[in-house]
Amino acid sequence: MSEELKKLRDRIDGLDEEIQRLISERATVAETVAKTKRETGDDSEFYRAEREAEVLRKIKERNIGPLSDDEIARLFREIMSACLALEQKLTIAFLGPDGTFTQTAALKHFGHSVSTLPMATIADVFNEVETGSASYGVVPIENSTEGIISHTLDQFITSELQVCGEVELRIHHCLMGTDEDLSKVKKIYSHRQSLGQCRRWLDNNLQGIERQEVNSNAEAAKLAAKEKGAVAIAGETAAELYGLKILAKNIEDEVNNTTRFLVVGHRVTPPSGKDKTSLLLLTDNKPGALYRILEPLARNNVSMTRIESRPSGQGMWNYVFFVDVEGHRSEPKLSKALEELSESASKVKILGSYPQAVL
Repeated sequence: MSEELKKLRDRIDGLDEEIQRLISERATVAETVAKTKRETGDDSEFYRAEREAEVLRKIKERNIGPLSDDEIARLFREIMSACLALEQKLTIAFLGPDGTFTQTAALKHFGHSVSTLPMATIADVFNEVETGSASYGVVPIENSTEGIISHTLDQFITSELQVCGEVELRIHHCLMGTDEDLSKVKKIYSHRQSLGQCRRWLDNNLQGIERQEVNSNAEAAKLAAKEKGAVAIAGETAAELYGLKILAKNIEDEVNNTTRFLVVGHRVTPPSGKDKTSLLLLTDNKPGALYRILEPLARNNVSMTRIESRPSGQGMWNYVFFVDVEGHRSEPKLSKALEELSESASKVKILGSYPQAVL
């Protein structure tokens, strides 16, 4: 070993010791925060979505490389997650089973020092949080290729849970199975959304093979592991969990295929400095009704990022509109727009104001 290389390695060892010392110091402060809160009778939640979003944004802003902004933020996310676990252990319900993209999104948002709880349906995720069995829930809301996940929207019509955060996840699909010979494939298991996202690849490579929709990609992997001649479309994590061979990677038709997830909980989230607000709007079935409920947003210079309609369940051809706008409900221009909206809409339900996705 050259003298120069030895010096560099000694320097890395010294830096590692200093980093470890500082992480331990940060964890000690986190424990002290928890102790102080308990002694003063402060039973507020230790997890603060707005605070974490603000910290991660600052970390990215002051990054000088060579690690990318997202990479350095992911490292700090795990440090924050581990320190938070010393104060309060979070349980996160997600659309299961283990190995789904929703679980990946939950871990991306909260870090790996939480307990994840797989649920069979989106309704079950909401119920688990509503009853207090889980601290928060993570559910898919829309995909850049296949559009909205209607089951999630429908839950918000009756649920009183708040949207506390959002997660954006680049989706890379893999074809996996127990046999590497594609000529022996007789059935393809996957979620409906994934089948749609990989339609072109499947048409070109597995034309005429039966495509079976299941509740999740993880379930597809689980089935493919047990059935001869079956393959699944899922993420790499599912292949590892269920002992499958990856036969083809990145088979999605769109290279920028992204799914957006929402974090739901009981807490109303204060402003973080860069937020979104989700609304549910109900209006009478009359000419110009939609224009009248959207016009206050334009008049107050509030930018709308998404609008979807769903049957209201309150009569034939009656619909509710789900709208996402930029800003926090407490900001003056959005607050004024909401006040005017309440005069023109039959119902205005604020589903939550929350930090825009940081990672």
